[in-house]
Amino acid sequence: MILPIYLYGQPVLRKVAKDITAEYPNLKELIDNMFETMYNADGIGLAAPQVGLDIRLFVIDLDPLAEDKPEYAGFKKVFINPRIIESTGEIVKLEEGCLSIPGINENVEREEKIRIQYVDENFVAHDEEYDTFFARCIQHEYDHIEGILFIDKISGIRKQLIKSKLTNMLKGKTNCRYRVKAIGGKI
Repeated sequence: MILPIYLYGQPVLRKVAKDITAEYPNLKELIDNMFETMYNADGIGLAAPQVGLDIRLFVIDLDPLAEDKPEYAGFKKVFINPRIIESTGEIVKLEEGCLSIPGINENVEREEKIRIQYVDENFVAHDEEYDTFFARCIQHEYDHIEGILFIDKISGIRKQLIKSKLTNMLKGKTNCRYRVKAIGGKI
Protein backbone atom coordinates (compact mmCIF):
# COMPACT_ATOMS: atom_id res chain seq x y z
CA MET A 1 0.00 0.00 0.00
CA ILE A 2 1.30 3.43 -0.90
CA LEU A 3 1.47 5.64 2.17
CA PRO A 4 1.34 9.45 2.16
CA ILE A 5 4.75 11.06 2.55
CA TYR A 6 4.81 13.69 5.28
CA LEU A 7 6.08 17.04 4.07
CA TYR A 8 8.20 19.74 5.66
CA GLY A 9 6.37 21.24 8.64
CA GLN A 10 4.91 18.00 9.95
CA PRO A 11 5.98 17.70 13.63
CA VAL A 12 6.93 14.01 13.30
CA LEU A 13 9.82 15.04 11.02
CA ARG A 14 11.43 16.89 13.94
CA LYS A 15 11.10 14.16 16.58
CA VAL A 16 13.92 11.89 17.68
CA ALA A 17 12.50 8.46 16.86
CA LYS A 18 12.18 5.56 19.29
CA ASP A 19 13.59 2.04 19.11
CA ILE A 20 11.21 -0.80 18.30
CA THR A 21 11.14 -4.52 19.07
CA ALA A 22 10.52 -7.52 16.82
CA GLU A 23 6.94 -7.47 18.13
CA TYR A 24 6.21 -4.09 16.54
CA PRO A 25 2.71 -4.48 15.01
CA ASN A 26 2.65 -5.38 11.30
CA LEU A 27 6.37 -4.67 10.87
CA LYS A 28 6.81 -6.73 7.68
CA GLU A 29 3.79 -5.04 6.12
CA LEU A 30 5.11 -1.61 7.13
CA ILE A 31 8.50 -2.34 5.55
CA ASP A 32 6.83 -3.55 2.34
CA ASN A 33 4.64 -0.44 2.28
CA MET A 34 7.65 1.82 2.82
CA PHE A 35 9.49 0.28 -0.14
CA GLU A 36 6.35 0.56 -2.30
CA THR A 37 5.85 4.19 -1.24
CA MET A 38 9.50 5.00 -1.95
CA TYR A 39 9.40 3.38 -5.41
CA ASN A 40 6.15 5.19 -6.26
CA ALA A 41 7.88 8.50 -5.50
CA ASP A 42 11.08 7.54 -7.38
CA GLY A 43 13.10 7.68 -4.18
CA ILE A 44 16.10 5.65 -3.07
CA GLY A 45 15.55 5.98 0.68
CA LEU A 46 12.65 6.49 3.07
CA ALA A 47 12.55 6.81 6.86
CA ALA A 48 9.59 5.97 9.10
CA PRO A 49 9.07 9.61 10.20
CA GLN A 50 8.45 10.43 6.53
CA VAL A 51 5.35 8.23 6.69
CA GLY A 52 4.26 9.62 10.05
CA LEU A 53 5.86 7.13 12.45
CA ASP A 54 8.41 8.20 15.08
CA ILE A 55 10.27 4.88 15.07
CA ARG A 56 13.91 4.11 14.26
CA LEU A 57 13.46 2.47 10.87
CA PHE A 58 14.53 3.35 7.36
CA VAL A 59 14.85 1.59 4.03
CA ILE A 60 17.28 2.15 1.17
CA ASP A 61 17.42 0.67 -2.33
CA LEU A 62 20.14 1.93 -4.67
CA ASP A 63 19.36 -0.63 -7.37
CA PRO A 64 17.48 1.94 -9.53
CA LEU A 65 20.83 3.75 -9.97
CA ALA A 66 22.73 0.58 -10.99
CA GLU A 67 22.47 1.18 -14.73
CA ASP A 68 24.82 4.16 -14.38
CA LYS A 69 26.60 2.94 -11.25
CA PRO A 70 26.92 -0.91 -11.32
CA GLU A 71 28.35 -0.95 -7.77
CA TYR A 72 24.90 0.03 -6.45
CA ALA A 73 23.25 -3.14 -7.83
CA GLY A 74 21.62 -5.23 -5.14
CA PHE A 75 22.03 -2.65 -2.36
CA LYS A 76 18.58 -2.97 -0.79
CA LYS A 77 18.53 -2.79 3.00
CA VAL A 78 16.30 -2.30 6.00
CA PHE A 79 17.83 -0.50 8.99
CA ILE A 80 16.05 -0.91 12.34
CA ASN A 81 17.23 0.81 15.55
CA PRO A 82 20.38 2.06 13.81
CA ARG A 83 23.16 3.96 15.55
CA ILE A 84 25.98 5.62 13.65
CA ILE A 85 28.96 4.78 15.82
CA GLU A 86 31.57 6.74 13.89
CA SER A 87 31.80 9.24 11.03
CA THR A 88 35.25 9.80 9.54
CA GLY A 89 37.09 10.83 6.45
CA GLU A 90 37.05 13.80 4.17
CA ILE A 91 34.09 16.17 4.18
CA VAL A 92 32.35 15.85 0.81
CA LYS A 93 29.77 18.26 -0.56
CA LEU A 94 27.10 16.80 -2.88
CA GLU A 95 23.60 17.75 -3.93
CA GLU A 96 20.76 16.10 -2.00
CA GLY A 97 17.02 16.14 -2.25
CA CYS A 98 14.28 14.67 -0.08
CA LEU A 99 10.82 13.23 -0.67
CA SER A 100 9.60 15.28 2.32
CA ILE A 101 10.91 18.50 0.78
CA PRO A 102 9.95 18.16 -2.90
CA GLY A 103 11.39 20.54 -5.45
CA ILE A 104 14.37 21.58 -3.35
CA ASN A 105 17.89 20.26 -3.90
CA GLU A 106 20.91 21.66 -2.11
CA ASN A 107 24.59 20.85 -1.61
CA VAL A 108 25.17 19.17 1.74
CA GLU A 109 28.49 18.45 3.44
CA ARG A 110 28.91 14.99 4.96
CA GLU A 111 31.79 12.86 6.12
CA GLU A 112 32.66 10.23 3.55
CA LYS A 113 32.82 7.18 5.88
CA ILE A 114 30.57 5.80 8.60
CA ARG A 115 30.29 2.81 10.88
CA ILE A 116 26.73 1.84 11.75
CA GLN A 117 25.14 -0.74 14.02
CA TYR A 118 21.56 -1.86 13.36
CA VAL A 119 19.26 -4.84 13.11
CA ASP A 120 17.67 -5.92 9.86
CA GLU A 121 14.04 -6.92 9.24
CA ASN A 122 14.74 -10.33 10.88
CA PHE A 123 16.31 -8.58 13.90
CA VAL A 124 19.76 -9.92 13.04
CA ALA A 125 22.42 -7.54 14.36
CA HIS A 126 24.91 -5.88 11.99
CA ASP A 127 27.99 -3.73 12.52
CA GLU A 128 29.08 -2.37 9.12
CA GLU A 129 31.19 0.31 7.51
CA TYR A 130 30.21 2.30 4.44
CA ASP A 131 31.79 5.02 2.38
CA THR A 132 31.06 7.27 -0.61
CA PHE A 133 27.45 7.46 -1.78
CA PHE A 134 26.40 4.50 0.39
CA ALA A 135 27.46 6.43 3.51
CA ARG A 136 25.74 9.61 2.27
CA CYS A 137 22.39 7.86 1.71
CA ILE A 138 22.53 6.18 5.10
CA GLN A 139 23.43 9.46 6.83
CA HIS A 140 20.55 11.26 5.09
CA GLU A 141 17.99 8.67 6.23
CA TYR A 142 19.60 8.41 9.66
CA ASP A 143 19.18 12.16 10.10
CA HIS A 144 15.42 11.68 9.63
CA ILE A 145 15.19 9.40 12.67
CA GLU A 146 17.16 12.00 14.63
CA GLY A 147 14.69 14.77 13.68
CA ILE A 148 17.14 16.42 11.27
CA LEU A 149 16.41 17.47 7.67
CA PHE A 150 19.05 18.03 5.01
CA ILE A 151 18.12 21.72 4.85
CA ASP A 152 19.41 22.03 8.43
CA LYS A 153 22.90 21.40 7.04
CA ILE A 154 22.98 24.14 4.41
CA SER A 155 24.31 27.67 4.74
CA GLY A 156 22.23 30.57 6.04
CA ILE A 157 22.32 32.22 2.63
CA ARG A 158 20.98 29.08 0.92
CA LYS A 159 18.24 28.82 3.59
CA GLN A 160 17.18 32.39 2.81
CA LEU A 161 17.03 31.55 -0.90
CA ILE A 162 14.65 28.62 -0.34
CA LYS A 163 12.59 30.28 2.41
CA SER A 164 9.64 31.13 0.13
CA LYS A 165 9.45 27.53 -1.14
CA LEU A 166 9.43 26.24 2.44
CA THR A 167 6.78 28.78 3.43
CA ASN A 168 4.60 27.65 0.52
CA MET A 169 5.05 24.05 1.67
CA LEU A 170 3.84 25.04 5.15
CA LYS A 171 0.77 26.60 3.53
CA GLY A 172 0.04 23.41 1.61
CA LYS A 173 1.06 24.94 -1.72
CA THR A 174 3.20 22.17 -3.14
CA ASN A 175 3.00 20.44 -6.48
CA CYS A 176 3.89 16.82 -6.03
CA ARG A 177 3.17 13.81 -8.23
CA TYR A 178 3.09 11.37 -5.29
CA ARG A 179 0.72 11.13 -2.34
CA VAL A 180 1.67 13.51 0.48
CA LYS A 181 0.46 14.88 3.79
CA ALA A 182 1.23 18.54 4.18
CA ILE A 183 0.94 20.54 7.39
CA GLY A 184 -2.51 21.70 6.32
CA GLY A 185 -3.70 18.17 5.50
CA LYS A 186 -3.59 16.07 2.36
CA ILE A 187 -2.69 17.39 -1.05
